[in-house]
Amino acid sequence: MYFEWKDPFIRKIQPDEMWLYRNPRTESYVPLIALYPSMYGFAALVFVTYFFHTRDLTDFKCAWLGISLAGTLNGVITQSIKIAVGRPRPDFFWRCFPDGVMNEDMLCSGDHHSIMEGRKSFPSGHSSVAFASLGFISLYLFGKLNVFNERGRGQAWRLVVSVVPLLAATMVAISRTCDYHHHWQDVVVGSVIGLIEGYLCYRQYFPSLDSRYCYLAYASDAMYPNPSRKTTSKPEASGIEVNPENEMLVDTAEKDNKWT
Repeated sequence: MYFEWKDPFIRKIQPDEMWLYRNPRTESYVPLIALYPSMYGFAALVFVTYFFHTRDLTDFKCAWLGISLAGTLNGVITQSIKIAVGRPRPDFFWRCFPDGVMNEDMLCSGDHHSIMEGRKSFPSGHSSVAFASLGFISLYLFGKLNVFNERGRGQAWRLVVSVVPLLAATMVAISRTCDYHHHWQDVVVGSVIGLIEGYLCYRQYFPSLDSRYCYLAYASDAMYPNPSRKTTSKPEASGIEVNPENEMLVDTAEKDNKWT
């Protein structure tokens, strides 16, 4: 919130480059008032559906912790870069000179808040938050449906279902160039930032997608051996298998994914 209301760096604009910023002003095709409810409403649908199917409260908590961490981290990083860079938006000319008359000194005559917002083009906040949140949901679905391990390979419907959030994030990002609120470079960099943040936050709570146990949260009891079980034999002989990725022990009686 601090960076949201802070004025950005005032980058020098040369008169001969103003053509880059002379696109018409339009309303956002995907306003924030619609973007956030849609993203987190979809997240709630996915997380709640999985919870009612498995009754796994630990996984439910980890899912919300992960996506909220991704959103918070994205807000700090994206807004910090916006303030530091101060790149004008494609419609900056009309924000600066609403009457369409540009003076030689390049002194803006428009509304101060609109002008400052017009200097926060890089990177695209819509793109980064869409890929951070919807990308996290795709990763969550990849894991729950075992898309990238031996249990789910060869079943195309799992892949198709899991990439739907990524497609939605892509359309949000593209819309930012269609309404002239961002340059294509802003959208590309914002999308990459969001994807990285979504992946990092997902891996804080869930294993690698190619793991046999990718559908389990790290905090899940099923990721660890039963403390009451006493055995001196090897894990394989006692019905417990070793997770090759992180050497955790997984009880074979609990390892089946109820989602599939």
